Amino acid sequence: MMLHSQFAASGDRKPLSLSIIVACRNESKHIRTFIRSLLTQDLDGFVWEVIVADGASEDDTRKALLDVKEKNPEFPLRVIDNPERIVSTGLNAAIHASRGEIILRMDAHTEYASDYVKRCVEALEAVDADNVGGPARTKADGLLPRAIEAAYHSPFSTGGARFHDDNYTGYVDTVTYGCWRKKTLIELGLFDEKLVRNQDDELNLRLIRRGGKIWQSSGIVSWYRPRTNLSTLFRQYFQYGFWKVAVIRKHRIPGSWRHLVPGFFVSANVVLLILALLGVAIGSHLLMQGGTLALSLLLVSYVLACVFASLITARRCGWDLLIWLPITFAVFHISYGSGFLAGSIYWTFTRPGSSELGTVFAGVTR
Repeated sequence: MMLHSQFAASGDRKPLSLSIIVACRNESKHIRTFIRSLLTQDLDGFVWEVIVADGASEDDTRKALLDVKEKNPEFPLRVIDNPERIVSTGLNAAIHASRGEIILRMDAHTEYASDYVKRCVEALEAVDADNVGGPARTKADGLLPRAIEAAYHSPFSTGGARFHDDNYTGYVDTVTYGCWRKKTLIELGLFDEKLVRNQDDELNLRLIRRGGKIWQSSGIVSWYRPRTNLSTLFRQYFQYGFWKVAVIRKHRIPGSWRHLVPGFFVSANVVLLILALLGVAIGSHLLMQGGTLALSLLLVSYVLACVFASLITARRCGWDLLIWLPITFAVFHISYGSGFLAGSIYWTFTRPGSSELGTVFAGVTR
């Protein structure tokens, strides 16, 4: 299959070859919106293709993709299989199948400005960086989804991660999705297929540790659809925390201090609770009282911090969100911290790459 060609008006510049890669599974609710935003991309001056690695979708994701191909025969879309059903294997399969000199990752759960691809490639060409992308902008409808969106952009949830800041342009430690020269990905060894989650952060950590640079431009615009309820948000961030431990154990260093704080918070609560209960069990009034007092102080301090952060966030994003923000912040922190604690225990006794690995959250791709 040949790459699809669109040439700049001048006809003087040799078009860059570009492969847009996507790993998805069970995205029937969003895949058509994604395709529409992809069809509106300004791709003049590129020789391009789109490769979607489908993780054995059980809904009509595959049908929607094939319908697009049937109705738009000139659209350079290829759908390939990703039987392992995780993001890292799907992205790697798409990279191996790609023919472009530039690899641009996109996500089926995201909408893109019409100049998204063009601005990514322009930044990669113009800036001294090995990976470029835009900030993690979001779109949400409804009261609770908007509260999740507001908390997602608050430094209280994210520890000040730059990619959550819509207005930041500059060097960062990780970036949303990514755009690389293919040779850079090959030299890095592609995405780590042992990781069900955090494979993008781990790749960026490897890139930085070998002297590479990552650039974020606020002019690269996309909109991610965050989770719409607290139970799915909890599962998402529990998994992030769980798999973050695998990344830290692999590199013997965290990518940032912010990755550690929720785990320490949850661990401190667990330890203090155990001490208080142990005091009751052995009849030690001092141990019980000390553990209870320390736990109470920690929890009261946290609740006050949640309320304070909620007031600041509600003032910025809408006072109607105030009732949901404290619990939303708590879900972000407790889910990630619990996952980090569970991962710390699990990965102490389990080697990444073992036969057990694929059974832990293996069915999740997003």
